[in-house]
Amino acid sequence: MQHWDLSPDTQPSGQDGPFVLFSTPEARGIVIALAQGRQLGEHRVRERSIVCVLDGSVELTAGGTTLAGYSGTVTTFDPSEAHAIRALEDSRLLVVLAPWPARGHALESDDATALPAHATWPRADVAEG
Repeated sequence: MQHWDLSPDTQPSGQDGPFVLFSTPEARGIVIALAQGRQLGEHRVRERSIVCVLDGSVELTAGGTTLAGYSGTVTTFDPSEAHAIRALEDSRLLVVLAPWPARGHALESDDATALPAHATWPRADVAEG
């Protein structure tokens, strides 16, 4: 078992996101912080995207539909579905991409489980020392 504390006061100091939580051939988990007014403009990813608003509020747009997402809102986007996310206030999102990586997704490494050292969120189940 692995677990993380994603409460707002646990963000790694001195770093801005995105932060990769885990990466396996089945899925990759990422925390993304967006300041009010910032956005992830319209984009597509090859994987299914599951987006959970951890805190704050965002506007989610896909297929001509726009909705507001607040803390606790979970939204899914199909693989290759164009979507955009805009922060209505300072917000944090948990994004899960599955499977990881989807066919045709270029990686920095041949290892799907490789985590970028400069952008990882510390696990709560690992003692720091």
